Amino acid sequence: MTELTLRRPDDWHLHLRDGEMLKGVIADSSRHFARAIIMPNLVPPVVTTEDAAAYRERIVAALPAADRFQPLMTLYLTEHTDPDDVEKGKQSGLITAVKLYPAGATTNSHSGVRDMEKAMPVLERMAKIGLPLCVHGEVTSPEVDIFDREAVFIETVLDPLRRRLPELRITMEHVTTQDGIDYIKSSKANLAGSITTHHLIINRNAILVGGIRPHYYCLPVAKRESHRVALRAAAISGDPRFFLGTDSAPHVDPLKECACGCAGIYSSLNTLSCLAHVFEEEGALDKFEAFTSLNGPAWYGLPANEETITLVRRAEPIEFPPKRMTGAGSVTVFDPMFPLHWDVVS
Repeated sequence: MTELTLRRPDDWHLHLRDGEMLKGVIADSSRHFARAIIMPNLVPPVVTTEDAAAYRERIVAALPAADRFQPLMTLYLTEHTDPDDVEKGKQSGLITAVKLYPAGATTNSHSGVRDMEKAMPVLERMAKIGLPLCVHGEVTSPEVDIFDREAVFIETVLDPLRRRLPELRITMEHVTTQDGIDYIKSSKANLAGSITTHHLIINRNAILVGGIRPHYYCLPVAKRESHRVALRAAAISGDPRFFLGTDSAPHVDPLKECACGCAGIYSSLNTLSCLAHVFEEEGALDKFEAFTSLNGPAWYGLPANEETITLVRRAEPIEFPPKRMTGAGSVTVFDPMFPLHWDVVS
């Protein structure tokens, strides 16, 4: 196959940041994606419907004039989130989901939840009104090994929550383990998972072998090879519970290349080319549209996009710029470590 046409994709987990960074990176997403769930972990975080409305205005103002792109807004769950405000946001059509960050789990997560019991009133309201909860599925206890934190989260936080509120719709974002895949597959209802581009391509060796490579450092951290293989199997399966969420997360290079570097991989620029390579490699290009364009909208109760995009397989590799220059500074683009031949042409 040398040409592939599919419904225009959506990104169900995206960091756009704010200010000059937002202005510098948004076109890489809006060029190819019709919609994206926008992460709320700004400084300060997006905690109210009013905050989300103001942030959405800034995103729309930064969009290139020719691009048709819909930001789907989320709220940052805290122990003080107002259930009435969440319901108001949902009823207005502005709020698509609420995001749970365990406090300290990732970038700008320090305002997140430490005591789940304190968040139960808003979670109960969300279950009642049908508003999804997106979770960063890791515990933050210092005694738990970083490579085990997703599995422990499932056992100690997620499963008890789902038993208590089985009607709450939950998205396990950026699943990274066989444990996560198996848990979603074992669920009968109200649970799905997004998978990133980079976790389909790298394992933990990419970060550590041959020297520390900070631009492959992300949270959740990439795991061992057996987990990457499990993620690929889920992505190419056609199972409607799995879909694309890039978790593309720009940081300026000085904040990545330092003694305590930030977690995040910037992949918006070349995600579709990388994914087409993965699906071709797995002999599953016929499942590419389901993963990128169909499963996510179905999970979030939205129609699939009517517009289409076309990718063409070039004989010679496509050259992507290694850096995205922004007003905030340079951002390194994800390098999949193999040549890319699939080019988005329309």
